[in-house]
Amino acid sequence: MPSKRFPNPGSVEVGPEKVEGETRIRRSVLSPDKLVTQPWEGIDTVYDVLMYAARTHGTKQSYGYRELVDTHEEEKEVKKVVGGKEVTEKKTWKYFQLSDYKYLTFQQVKEAAVEVAGALLELGIQKTDVVNVYSATSPNWQIMSYGCATIATAIATAYETLGESGLQHALNEPECVAMFTNAELLKVVANVAPNVPSLRIVIYDGKADETLLEKIRTAREGVRVLHIDELRQLGKNTSEETLKERRPVPEDTACIMYTSGTTGAPKGVIISHANAIASVGAVYTFIGHHLKSDDAYLAYLPLSHVLEYIVEMCLFFVGMTFGYARVKTLMDTSVRNCLGDIRAFKPTIMVGVPQVWEMIRKGIEGKVNQGGSIKKSMFNASISIKKAGVPGLSELVDSAVFSQVRAATGGRLRLALSGGAALSVETQEFLALALVKMIPGYGLTETCGMTAIFPPEYSKFGEVGLPVPSMEIKLKDVVEANYLSTNDPPQGEVWVRGASLTKGYFKRDDLNNDPSIFTPDGWFRTGDVGQWNPDGTLSLIDRIKNLVKLQGGEYIALERLESVYKSCNLVSNICVHAHPDAKQPIAIIIPHEPNLRHALESKSLGLPAHTALPDLCKDDRVREFVMKECNAVGKKNGFKPMEILESIVLTADEWTPESGLVTAAQKVQRRKVAEHYADEIKAIYKPI
Repeated sequence: MPSKRFPNPGSVEVGPEKVEGETRIRRSVLSPDKLVTQPWEGIDTVYDVLMYAARTHGTKQSYGYRELVDTHEEEKEVKKVVGGKEVTEKKTWKYFQLSDYKYLTFQQVKEAAVEVAGALLELGIQKTDVVNVYSATSPNWQIMSYGCATIATAIATAYETLGESGLQHALNEPECVAMFTNAELLKVVANVAPNVPSLRIVIYDGKADETLLEKIRTAREGVRVLHIDELRQLGKNTSEETLKERRPVPEDTACIMYTSGTTGAPKGVIISHANAIASVGAVYTFIGHHLKSDDAYLAYLPLSHVLEYIVEMCLFFVGMTFGYARVKTLMDTSVRNCLGDIRAFKPTIMVGVPQVWEMIRKGIEGKVNQGGSIKKSMFNASISIKKAGVPGLSELVDSAVFSQVRAATGGRLRLALSGGAALSVETQEFLALALVKMIPGYGLTETCGMTAIFPPEYSKFGEVGLPVPSMEIKLKDVVEANYLSTNDPPQGEVWVRGASLTKGYFKRDDLNNDPSIFTPDGWFRTGDVGQWNPDGTLSLIDRIKNLVKLQGGEYIALERLESVYKSCNLVSNICVHAHPDAKQPIAIIIPHEPNLRHALESKSLGLPAHTALPDLCKDDRVREFVMKECNAVGKKNGFKPMEILESIVLTADEWTPESGLVTAAQKVQRRKVAEHYADEIKAIYKPI
């Protein structure tokens, strides 16, 4: 139910009366008259956040990290069915042994950032230069970022999963003179460095291979390679006066954040200090009362993703303790002689993209399935009791059943933010009942991740939230698909404007001057289709580019279908595809192997035990079974006949950024998936 802080509705109409073809503008009830531009007076730049946090939180633990103690290799026998015969193969698996968490204080983070800033000045880095950060999420990523902010030098981001061509683009377009990276990524840097004429300084952390360092040094005359410890030593004696001369102002560029590139080459979104600070102010104004300095935040998403970049800045400002983690060491199963990051750190707050939350949900269901029918029945009954809110029994199942689920995440988790794409209602509700309160959000790189956030005070599922206090939103008619402002409820393309909105793309005047992207009166056309709900929240229906008109002349929304079908516990990942000549869509699906095998055990399909996953995927009986389960989920969610899957392609392939089938932010590259599985799709659609 809405609270006093967020009355119903939680957003209000402002400005002129309704214009033909669009809804009125809506703002947060917290900022109806003036959009938020900062958390409070005196915090104007990213540098101010650093100084404020050090001054206010001082010797409190800030950034936590773990050191690699040892690497363990284990040989395991894997059974596979090849040509109808069962064979055993030996595979080597690598596991990590990590130290306990060690911490830097807020004061130490500031000192390190100031040393980096001083060193960059010593090395001749100018205000107009750009420093690329091509690194895993870690304290050093942030120290480099704050160091650059201290001297008003912009950073440019690059996902650590980028291949050579992607990194080369991220270095060459902004003409980066320096970059920061990790020892593990130096091989890619060494191969790219000769093709980046502007690059003259490479900074790294970790233990590096000397031959790679030498290869980078000799890529071109004058290239200098420094360990981050050497860099900090170089900047130790820089005077306050020298640094003061280079302090940033709000209009300066803080970051050129490269999009994950679902529709071509990544675009560099210009995020000014003012944009970043408005976003920190928006989060602080909106949910600051839920964020406590004694909270513990697990940081593992890429900092090159705008969601993580802004969330970390806000939580650093609040004074929260961070535990940096890696996806490959999150769980106990991927480490040896120590706990995985999540149980070692025991977070109270986490942020994830839908793919992460779907994986966690299916992991919980998989464990429940392994416990046998009695445990499964008890778990399902507990979900029903909690959902019904039965007094007394809800508390009982919380302590007796769900406490075991929560123990897997350290036992203290109380808030989880989901962003980056739509999270299915089923998964949102399941996790809220079994694990943690979910806070969906909606934003784009262009809006610093800020458009709407669902307040914890609300208890509905399916909406992406209320407008954030730094932005205003209106919906514009999409006539051809019948998404109209006159519909009940009102629908249309989401247009946004406000203090968190970028001024444009780096070196892309063609896009910046395109009124179909940025309108002359300051609106950004997101390409998303939204709906205003009676409580003032926004729901997303789909993206305009993912609307497909079928044979019958009606549109289907591919992204919305995917978010629902993905909640089927047999699905690990999915790409829904539809041809204009078709009556219904099809889907390319990567099955969730443990859940699929468990489900098949109870079916009499005549499949041999230990059948390899690729062989299961080729079996018509398995395909039919998975499609039936997916369509059952679709029907449960009220899908029309034209939205039900006509056929599916099952694949055992892994979709990775390296293969080009998903972006670094795990978004499906729809066109590339369709090209990759063109033969299988053609076999279904004739002609295509």
